[in-house]
Amino acid sequence: MCNHACLQFVQAHLAESAVRGRRVLEVGARNINGSARRLVESMQPSEYLGVDIAPGPGVDLICDIGGLVERFGAGRFDAVVCTEVLEHVRDWRGAVGNLKGVLAAGGILLATTRSIGFRYHGYPCDFWRYQPEDIAVLFADMAIGVIESDPIAPGVFLAASKPDRFREVRLDGYRLHSVVCGRRCAGVSNAQLALFLHVKRPVTRFLARQRRSIRKRIGGSGATDVAGGR
Repeated sequence: MCNHACLQFVQAHLAESAVRGRRVLEVGARNINGSARRLVESMQPSEYLGVDIAPGPGVDLICDIGGLVERFGAGRFDAVVCTEVLEHVRDWRGAVGNLKGVLAAGGILLATTRSIGFRYHGYPCDFWRYQPEDIAVLFADMAIGVIESDPIAPGVFLAASKPDRFREVRLDGYRLHSVVCGRRCAGVSNAQLALFLHVKRPVTRFLARQRRSIRKRIGGSGATDVAGGR
């Protein structure tokens, strides 16, 4: 799933020469509010496979991002498209490693994800926020073509290719901004996740509803919502 800017990014950075007659994998292919499938299939790949964790439009096979290499084999695809998935994966290191691993040498990877400031959106949960500098570190072992911010909402886009002499970077100690913990951390424990889902998240939702109600009342009276930034 992806917004209009994600689709424009894919169109701009996935050349027809990288797709025609080649094998393409879309990770997170369930078409909820947009999919790159029609665009990529118009370039006539030899194979286009869409995977997701749940069935739905655009999904050919059920497969978790952390099991791509085990399911399909290393270097199986010539292009991998992964839009709006990485923020939802608790084990982000496994996800990043599998995206790289399932890609053939010389193949292209396009990925989009959310940055700090984007609202919580569980599918089924929402764990991480990636800044452009994070993407640069996480994919330092790739030949990075472009890293840019989403012009519509807080997010970051990546286009990179896998070098012939690929050597995967170690990310064991790297810390990302956690939606669950509210800070940068190396991982999320079961206790932290349970606290967030059963205590922190419901409170956050209640406060958000209260703010929306206040903005609506103030807006209806013709006043300016200074606190909301309007």
